[in-house]
Amino acid sequence: MSQNNSVNGNGTVSPFLKTLVQQIRASDSYGFYRNWSDELILKPFVVTKQNKKQISVEGEIDPATIARINAFFRAVAASIEQETGMISNVVIQLGHEGFGWALVFSGRLLLAIKTLRDAHRFGFESLEKLNEEGQNFVQKGIDLAQCFPQVGNL
Repeated sequence: MSQNNSVNGNGTVSPFLKTLVQQIRASDSYGFYRNWSDELILKPFVVTKQNKKQISVEGEIDPATIARINAFFRAVAASIEQETGMISNVVIQLGHEGFGWALVFSGRLLLAIKTLRDAHRFGFESLEKLNEEGQNFVQKGIDLAQCFPQVGNL
């Protein structure tokens, strides 16, 4: 990402948001996002409280929302992996009603666990909140990986 393509407007790019954009671009097999700015790619992650109220929780979860959930937790896993060198994977289980969980693990060590409720409404108030939440998951995962490296390397 270039300076003029930063996601927070002041010329610096958060490592987590940079990884999240990389994960989205990496899964873009048709080049759909090739010419999109980082801000435009991250825009669907911002869902205000007002917007959440308008999203129905009835019916199946939108495939685009599932893709955003996957990208978020893949970015958490990739960030932990970059920092610790431990190969990290993601498992997400969602029922059609929007409840489930997301796990980030390495070996036998659970690095991040998130219970998902109302997955139809997955999103964050702002890019700052998105970054903050992602960084919290990453830091807790790094701390666990450093405390129990023998479990994560099994």
